[in-house]
Amino acid sequence: MGEMNSFFRHYQAFHAIIETGTVTRAAERLGVSQPAISNLLGQLERHTKLKLFERSRGRLLATPEAKVLFEEIDTVVRGLDHVNQAVVDLQNQKAGQLQVATSHAMAFGFMPEEIARFVTDKPNLSIAFQSQYSSKIQEWVIAGLFEIGICEPPVRHDGFDQIPFAFEIHCAVPEDSPLTRYQVLTPRLLDEVPFIVMGADHMVNRRVREAFHQERANMRIRCHTDLFRNALNMVKQGLGVALVDPFTLSSDDRRGCVLRRFEPRILMDIVIITVRGRPISTIGRQFLDQVSTSMSRLALPAAQLHIG
Repeated sequence: MGEMNSFFRHYQAFHAIIETGTVTRAAERLGVSQPAISNLLGQLERHTKLKLFERSRGRLLATPEAKVLFEEIDTVVRGLDHVNQAVVDLQNQKAGQLQVATSHAMAFGFMPEEIARFVTDKPNLSIAFQSQYSSKIQEWVIAGLFEIGICEPPVRHDGFDQIPFAFEIHCAVPEDSPLTRYQVLTPRLLDEVPFIVMGADHMVNRRVREAFHQERANMRIRCHTDLFRNALNMVKQGLGVALVDPFTLSSDDRRGCVLRRFEPRILMDIVIITVRGRPISTIGRQFLDQVSTSMSRLALPAAQLHIG
């Protein structure tokens, strides 16, 4: 291996001549002059004490020894070429791996769009993307399975840096509902109206229940679901009304439903988490900057604070 390292450039020149068929094209591939290629080839022949090419009518013909040598070094030369290219790509932030886990609400449209925009000029970037419940996302990030997590509070580990956001939730109603005549919906207007709600422990469910309680209105729950996407689809089928997050709405065609503001305003909190003290890759940092900017556009003004 030591000899291979010290003579890699010579083997690379030899490999290029075999593949391209001429010294001229080999020089073009490696970005050097023709005399440099000829010099490397001569040094390799002297070092190996093998005649690697015969000249016939101005052409180089590989000897049987050259063909055997080519088969032996082909994989190594290609592998080291790939390593060199990977280094260049990493230097140019065009390679590496993006590792991000998000809540389910962001997985249907928002996050795929963000990832697609991010990788436009990074053809060699690999992507590890998964959606999961918030507690599991935190476990994954603290364990190092993902660099970036985007989840709902509470954050159950002390070792995270956090970027918090708050998003206003809107009310979706079936398009043929008489409620569409109101621009703002309240608990009193929705008294006894069938409701599609998130799971009992979800912050949006808790906050809307509190709003109904304060207004002394009855929240008639028709269906529980764990996904905002499911809730919105049920609204479109006329099963009731639902409070829906902006990420689900951003990737929806709005057919079959109408959106209205809800008062008192219901907020959904989201945090971007990374492990405090653990270096983030250049790729991860760039994506973190992009996605936090995009989330800020959907968040309430001045809702973003950096913690840690």
